[in-house]
Amino acid sequence: MIKLPCLMLLSLLLVLNSSVAQRGFVSIQCCSTSKYTDPRTTITYTSDNYLLDGVGICNNVSGLSTHHLSTVSARIFGNDHRNRWCFDLPTVKGRDYILRSAFLNGLFFRSMKGTAFNLSIGATSMSQINSSLNVQLVEAVFVATGNHTNICLLKGNGNAYISKVELRPLNDSIYLNGSSSSILKLIGRVDLGNKDFTFRYPTDRADRIWSIDANSGNNSVLRSSDISLRGAKSSVPIEVLKTAAMNAEKLQFLHTDLDMSHDDYLIILFFLELDTNVRSGQRVFDIYVNGNKMYEKFDILQDGSISNYREFSMRVHRKATETVQRDLDAVVKIKEELVAENPENVMLERFYGDPCMPPTWQGLTCEERNNSFVITKLDLSSMNLRGPLPTVIGDLAELKELDVQKNYFTGSLPESFASLHHLSKLSIGCNPNVSSRLPPGLSNRENLTVDNESCVSKASSLAQNREQSTYVLRTVAGGSVAFTVTLGIFFTCFYRRARPKKQYPVIKNAVFSESSFSGPPMSPSVKSFSLQYVERATRNFSTLIGEGGFGAVYRGTLPHGEEVAVKVRSATSTQGTREFDNEVTLLSTIRHENLVPLLGYCCENDQQILVYPFMSNGSLQDRLYGEASKRKALDWPTRLSVALGAARGLMYLHTFAGRCIIHRDVKTSNILLDDSMRGKVADFGFSKYAPQEGDSGASLEVRGTAGYLDPEYYSTQQLSTKSDVFSFGVVLLEIVTGREPLNIHRPQNEWSLVEWAKPFIRESRIEEIVDPSIMTSYHAEAMWRVVEAALACIEPFSTYRPNMVDVVRELEDALIIENNASEYMRSIESFGGSNRFISIERKMSVKKTSPPDPSPNYCLLPAPLPR
Repeated sequence: MIKLPCLMLLSLLLVLNSSVAQRGFVSIQCCSTSKYTDPRTTITYTSDNYLLDGVGICNNVSGLSTHHLSTVSARIFGNDHRNRWCFDLPTVKGRDYILRSAFLNGLFFRSMKGTAFNLSIGATSMSQINSSLNVQLVEAVFVATGNHTNICLLKGNGNAYISKVELRPLNDSIYLNGSSSSILKLIGRVDLGNKDFTFRYPTDRADRIWSIDANSGNNSVLRSSDISLRGAKSSVPIEVLKTAAMNAEKLQFLHTDLDMSHDDYLIILFFLELDTNVRSGQRVFDIYVNGNKMYEKFDILQDGSISNYREFSMRVHRKATETVQRDLDAVVKIKEELVAENPENVMLERFYGDPCMPPTWQGLTCEERNNSFVITKLDLSSMNLRGPLPTVIGDLAELKELDVQKNYFTGSLPESFASLHHLSKLSIGCNPNVSSRLPPGLSNRENLTVDNESCVSKASSLAQNREQSTYVLRTVAGGSVAFTVTLGIFFTCFYRRARPKKQYPVIKNAVFSESSFSGPPMSPSVKSFSLQYVERATRNFSTLIGEGGFGAVYRGTLPHGEEVAVKVRSATSTQGTREFDNEVTLLSTIRHENLVPLLGYCCENDQQILVYPFMSNGSLQDRLYGEASKRKALDWPTRLSVALGAARGLMYLHTFAGRCIIHRDVKTSNILLDDSMRGKVADFGFSKYAPQEGDSGASLEVRGTAGYLDPEYYSTQQLSTKSDVFSFGVVLLEIVTGREPLNIHRPQNEWSLVEWAKPFIRESRIEEIVDPSIMTSYHAEAMWRVVEAALACIEPFSTYRPNMVDVVRELEDALIIENNASEYMRSIESFGGSNRFISIERKMSVKKTSPPDPSPNYCLLPAPLPR
């Protein structure tokens, strides 16, 4: 006869990446108006307002039977711009804890079908919370590795919500045995043989919840009211051990809903002999797991032990990857100091949870070292920060780059910065009240680059160079001079045997429009490189990373460590000297955060080479439907952010002060992604200044890429900024659908993305064209904004298309809606809808069967539009 008293515990082993802190119970009732005591458990609960500063909204949960949960409310998140919401809980380092969270889904949430978000402890993903479940309880056991931990809700589909958070110290080493490299997620904790009621605190001093045995099957129940542990030590309450399940043949317990993506489980069995007449050798059995014998001839009273209590457990540990405690503590203190001096700074509100947990804190770059993450770059530039520079920055021992420029910091550089032994770049410029004196230990560093130029000196330099630029522009205005110079350069570069490097007249400081960038005016610096310099940077062109219409692209590293992409024109290239000259000249006069800048060029020994910063995340095309080896699927918010970045880059070109610029080859392969996933427009070889009033005739050369080409431009050869708008509309459709613009391998009616998508959009069936990989991760209103903007952009007649200023505004609205869905929907209900949305919808519904009256397509700078 087999008798298995009290409990079967099954826990899922997950990777731990957290830090925690506090003694005693922490009991938080979300949205509670005051402190209260639960009469059933005598546990006192406090409100969560002191942790979250009132973030989120409250909702009462009704119509639920919560059993052992007394909570009746939930806090709902999503009405701000954060992508995660965290509770920061204190504990004691090295101590075991139970962390339990309750999620109650009442009538309000049942109306939010498809709501799903992620719960994490630190950087460790614990569970997917789904609104289809009425009650969801998530419990974990871990060892505290520091003086605090974060339990975070990560933005998913719909609004995140939570009802209760409970933290309990645990004086039982059987779970993790002191290991801080693992975390246990509870699957089940059952009091076998108990069919009456659930035990928890105060019966269990650690407030573990022992559920009733609801699936006893053919097992019989054995009870004893007069039993002791006979001197054995157990953290399991004696009330729980007084019942047991028993079967003459075998006791079997099935768990059919386990996560098959994990195979590391911890099983703990507790045995107490309830029959005082049983002796050693009389109750012996084997223990199997999934048909595998894990223990043979298990005897509760082995070797005639005076104790009638035994435990049996199997465990597997998995090493975790976590942010090192030193860096974690440092950035938390940095945030605290910055918030104290800048309480109204909304950007600091996004700094929650583990800093290296994707998505990482804005401005942080993390690298993995010895199974841990370290912080190697801290960028606090252009955040309007005030107060002294935090001295705790000096604790980031692996920091390589520190950028605090364009702020309002005060005082001197902290002495602690001298302990940053790996620091190679320090940017402190444009902080008018910060002393530029380097602390001892930094001033003599040979490998340290320091940018401490003040905004005043930059502005003075700009004004001086503007006068020089004006003189230069007037000097070269004559057509004959320009022709002579161009002809001279051509013969110099190609028809002399000893061909020297080609030098381009670089305009040191151009006039920028207000839309260019937020900081002070920048001076593009396009350098002329020797062939030997380029060969050394690319190790003789040894690392090929791509091929384009211009030629091969190689990866390289400049002497100061900057990674670059080097484009070398091939002999068979369809692009020639004109495109090369065009790119160098154009990128010498413009600069914007959403345009890929030109670092330098080389024209030597028949070689035409362009050098750009290396874009570590490749092109948008690769991320949408590129080769399997390159593709890393983008989520919807990232796609929307990339689209907005590219649109801003094009808007800058189209509204460029003096004379606007048309790109002429807008496509997803020419939108590159940097290490922050910022979208940048690239490849300006076909770009041209837009025609103005008085310009003669049409442009006889139609340039562009099949699938993106404006049909009106192709048929009339009349170039305008609306040609770029059409191409960008195709890009938006690619972002939504994940499809290429042309694919003859599909059915004929699907060859053209534009023609295939139009009927679905006009019939309001966009869910049938959305990329399946983002099907459950977008807000419908935001998606409609993007789709309707795309439809307006691909109108056959350019007069009906919006300009890029309008497109940027629509995408900005879409991103705000996506990040702030619930607040937006409340405003829709309150104010009766968005006028801009309605007007666009009305414009979309008009059927265009004939071309409009002729109207000029000249490029005019738009007047400022109200927001």
